[in-house]
Amino acid sequence: MSPPLFDAVIHAPNRLQICAFLAPLQEAEFQILRDELDVSDSVLSKHIKQLENAGYVKQRKSTVNGRQRTWVYLTGEGRQAFKDHIEELKRIVG
Repeated sequence: MSPPLFDAVIHAPNRLQICAFLAPLQEAEFQILRDELDVSDSVLSKHIKQLENAGYVKQRKSTVNGRQRTWVYLTGEGRQAFKDHIEELKRIVG
């Protein structure tokens, strides 16, 4: 029997929502992600940092119309970890 693929880093509700939001996208702007999750900048930053430390997301910064913008995206490792986590959740509840 293979080891469970339950991922405690991803499983926290806000981090799970971040991964679920990013999964079908190439990237999302920080502000859009914040509004979608209905959290503060600091809460979102904290969760993104934890996902980043695990190697699951990366951030890209650029200037748009003279303003600094931050974009967030899942890495290949993050996409696989999210997919594995969802499959494990399905297995647990199935």
